[in-house]
Amino acid sequence: MSKLNLFFILIFLNVYAFGQNDVMDTVRIGEIVVTTQRIPQEDFLVPYSISLIDKKEMEHFTKRTTPEMLMNMDGVFVQKTNHGGGSPFIRGLTGNQTLLLIDGIRLNNSVYRYGPNQYLNTIDIFTIDRMEVAKGTGSVQYGSDALGGALQLFTADPLLTTGKKEWHGNATGKFMTEGMEKTGRGQLQYNSEKVAFLGGGTYRDFGDLVGGKKTGVQSPSGYKEYAFDGKLLFALNKNIQLTLASQFLNQSHVPIYHKVVLENYAINEFQPQQRLLNYAKMNINSSKKAFDQVKFIASWQQNTENTTTQKNNTNLVQLDNNLVNTLGFVTDITSEFSKIWSTNSGVEYYHDNVSSSRFVNSTDNSVPSVEKRGLYPDDSKYGSFALYSLHHFRFDNWVFDGGLRFNAFNIKIKDDELGEVKISPEALVFNVGAMYNLNRKNHLYATISNGFRAPNIDDMGTLGIVDFRYEVPAYDLKPEKSFNYELGYKLSLPKFQANFAAFYLDLNQLIARTKVDGDSIEGYQVYKKENVGEAYITGAEAAFSWEISSHIDLNSSISYAYGQNVTDDEPLRRIPPFNGKLGATYSLNKLFVSGELLFATKQDRLAAGDVSDNRIPDGGTPGWEVINLFAGYQFAFVKMKVGFENLLNEDYRTHGSGINGVGRSAWIMLDFNF
Repeated sequence: MSKLNLFFILIFLNVYAFGQNDVMDTVRIGEIVVTTQRIPQEDFLVPYSISLIDKKEMEHFTKRTTPEMLMNMDGVFVQKTNHGGGSPFIRGLTGNQTLLLIDGIRLNNSVYRYGPNQYLNTIDIFTIDRMEVAKGTGSVQYGSDALGGALQLFTADPLLTTGKKEWHGNATGKFMTEGMEKTGRGQLQYNSEKVAFLGGGTYRDFGDLVGGKKTGVQSPSGYKEYAFDGKLLFALNKNIQLTLASQFLNQSHVPIYHKVVLENYAINEFQPQQRLLNYAKMNINSSKKAFDQVKFIASWQQNTENTTTQKNNTNLVQLDNNLVNTLGFVTDITSEFSKIWSTNSGVEYYHDNVSSSRFVNSTDNSVPSVEKRGLYPDDSKYGSFALYSLHHFRFDNWVFDGGLRFNAFNIKIKDDELGEVKISPEALVFNVGAMYNLNRKNHLYATISNGFRAPNIDDMGTLGIVDFRYEVPAYDLKPEKSFNYELGYKLSLPKFQANFAAFYLDLNQLIARTKVDGDSIEGYQVYKKENVGEAYITGAEAAFSWEISSHIDLNSSISYAYGQNVTDDEPLRRIPPFNGKLGATYSLNKLFVSGELLFATKQDRLAAGDVSDNRIPDGGTPGWEVINLFAGYQFAFVKMKVGFENLLNEDYRTHGSGINGVGRSAWIMLDFNF
């Protein structure tokens, strides 16, 4: 099926459904979303663009990892530098220009890199209950980095019961053809009136990824992973709940495939790649309107990103050890001042301590071990303090939303040559949104969102090989800034929902790598970061979901972005091509069958950095179409699911990725409940 034909099919389905407006005049109850306003709200009454994936969709379109599941999300494009990675693009931006959150806590820390990264893959997909992405907004609600938007993942919660105690559990096994996956998961749940618990453990062994038609085995790309999670819920009284949670994931020997294949490396891998999150959350409900709900979150995160590299024809091995400890405190107060006015305001504080070291050893011990300066300045500190206030108004057919955030940073870096460097950037950002409800079915909205990204330790202190460059430190950087302008339309019918948005994202003071003329180190051109960039991204997105009958659901989305680097008068780097999906699910009693068509057109509008990027083929990344099929059946105590991926055995690669997608393959999953 050509992309043009598919596009016209999607447009026809939207037009046909709009024509049903007078026939289906019952109003549906909307999905409840949280991320855009930090409070629960029906999605079609929110004057922002938001996409979500719920547990049901995750069950029907089972994917290997969290990043791969996001390929099903409207308006999100996923790049994979390696099999153990996966970086979401929101409004054409990725890496540290998009914000990742889990259960209301920032995952982004002060060493999150510019461009694609692997951090999202450190979240165990078996723990996730729901995914939401707020597009074009997020800086007022959550702070730095949300230039393109904010992606939030919600993990499953244990459930309190009324008067009885219950124990439940399940064990899951999954196996994929050609040894590409062996997964085991065990989970236990306890429910009672006052206390509830949910926890489990996962072990995964991923073999080398086998691509389509001519690609074959992509080695080395496989890795191993294990994870543990637990969540305790206490009902201290009828108005106060306390949640204690812990998440841990470790990935070992995660190869960066294109480095080994294209850049003369014998070994280039993360060893290990690890994330630990512990948090305590207290929710207090009150009868006082000024303190309708008060929420406290205290968190401790530890991210480990160690790498092992060795070039061909040498016995020298470089070991980089990078550890970030993050303390976080959040207080959020929701107030209901009247029937038309509600607010949520709060205080946030996050503090990073960065440890970084580098050792060079020889495999035969012929050369003494040498300690060098790490990728980042050791013992760097990064503090962020913020005050925010979000206000929500409803007047008859109108919804107004607006907010302010003040964010101050305290950054200390100890440089071997310059000594201690201190900077204290600040940012004041706002957002304003308005929605006019023509009726309970048709909603028009307009939004202006101001965003920022403060320079982090990775921007200022990196020393070493990054991608295909050698980067040196820069300590005089300012925050990046953005303005997002958006017009949108939402349609909400009982069996059909649709949305359309057109946006213009203006970017200035962008931190970009600039070439240091004439300098090279270890055969790599030397670069330094500066606030030299101005750019814009404009585009449009459309999506719909249609319950054709009680057994058949259809959903689809398309997304287009055009990015221009105004400073260099060239295309903006890594802009995703026109892309989308068409999915359908048939369900009957205990059986479901789901299918999807994912596609992307050719991306040959390239920046100079894209042309020199060895992950992008000459002339650009070819377009592709991939068809996947899934099915499941619930027996008495066992659910069996099967998947058939890339049925046409397409050779394909998402734009900017360092590895091709999986070829024709199959898997089976058994889930035992007790």
